[in-house]
Amino acid sequence: MSELAGLAFFVLLAAGALFGLRSLAKKRTRTESEFEKGVEESASLVGAGVKALQGILDPGERKGKEAITELRQGRYKKRSGADEDADRTRGPGSENSLDN
Repeated sequence: MSELAGLAFFVLLAAGALFGLRSLAKKRTRTESEFEKGVEESASLVGAGVKALQGILDPGERKGKEAITELRQGRYKKRSGADEDADRTRGPGSENSLDN
């Protein structure tokens, strides 16, 4: 009896998969605006994915983009006021100097 129940389960599973795939395979009619929206979204997702992958594979490019952003904002390699004050009080021969 348990073999018959197992066989019935697999037959129903196969039938459900067949009908499910058949319903997914039907072409859906879309308007031109829906099509254009889908194309636009897929292109932006692909572009975002490629940029993220490039950032992971080439970390130097990411640092370069950060440097360009800092240059545009006018804060590239500038020290804050607290760092400059600490350097003046320590002097160039100090053990804690950043130049060592």
